[in-house]
Amino acid sequence: MPALREAHPLNARTGQSRLVRAYRGDRPEITPVWFMRQAGRSLPEYRELRARTDGPARDMIDTCLVPELASEITLQPVRRHGVDAAIFFSDIMVPLRLAGVDVKIEPGVGPVVAQPIRTPDDVERLVANDPAMLDAALEPVREGVRQTVAGLAEIGDGSTPLIGFAGAPFTLAAYLVAGRPSKDHLEARTLMRSHPEAWDRLTRWAADVTGRFLRAQVEEGASAAQLFDSWAGSLPLDQYQQHVAPASRVALDAVRELTDASGTRVPLVHFGVGAGELYGAMDLDVDAVGVDWRVSLDTALERIGSDLTVQGNLDPAVLGAPWEFVEAAIDHVLMAGSVARAHVFNLGHGVPPSADPAVLTRIVQAVHER
Repeated sequence: MPALREAHPLNARTGQSRLVRAYRGDRPEITPVWFMRQAGRSLPEYRELRARTDGPARDMIDTCLVPELASEITLQPVRRHGVDAAIFFSDIMVPLRLAGVDVKIEPGVGPVVAQPIRTPDDVERLVANDPAMLDAALEPVREGVRQTVAGLAEIGDGSTPLIGFAGAPFTLAAYLVAGRPSKDHLEARTLMRSHPEAWDRLTRWAADVTGRFLRAQVEEGASAAQLFDSWAGSLPLDQYQQHVAPASRVALDAVRELTDASGTRVPLVHFGVGAGELYGAMDLDVDAVGVDWRVSLDTALERIGSDLTVQGNLDPAVLGAPWEFVEAAIDHVLMAGSVARAHVFNLGHGVPPSADPAVLTRIVQAVHER
């Protein structure tokens, strides 16, 4: 298996960080904590930066492809909150844009695809776009990662790792088929049931695209990789196992073969929203499974049925409660996570835009003190 370069952060600085140790199953003395969507949205410095550099009209995907902006936004929560990891500021739709899909992020709506993929012929036209074209198009992402890991080296003792992330093939396919966010993903599920061969070609193409995106982040300096499946919870277990899990495994395989200097692979994390009935099928040879707020960590671990690290799962709604309720919820999550081989504290989903940054900082401190 190919080894990462000697100077890669996983070899030089982050291999013994709390986060990497926890992902690999070595429970550190202090529980590591980071937050999904910690970069942006809730931070005043993020809003000020975008107002100063972008203006309100710039598409979010365009912002993600400006290396200096992506790097600075990624670093902001590390400086403010003292979290144990940075998560690269990007969007799951970035690799689709770079692969030739006409997609934009509409404020108040979300991803909008100009020409939805509704038929087998549509699928064939899409997959004619060779995912290998990403190898050159991903340079802005690579540069953003390089700048980010250089910035992380100057914060604290320089050991804070960067997590790379990408959208799971099913989530990307759901957006491609519906053309915009959907409550029930009926269009995607219809294509899956009506034309399973076309669906398979679509998700395999999406897996190749998103896998290249994820691998590029790791090659340039990310010390772990998370595959994020926003819509997995809309599927029954049998459909997930047959029509989704194989493509997700392919996406993870793009990183799975990369190792540090000792021959240990890069930690892999799999997260799905509303996936409580799917946890037993989400261990696609990964190191950690992210759990949303609907299922306690100990129950999720029973369903997973493997000796894995768990990540999560404070309910984001708790962030607006009085501190005594937040503190009680923290203790509950830590207790539930104590049965796992290791635990990475996180929210059960992303930081809401209305979250008070001071509360997030206080949560980090509280977890570290326990």
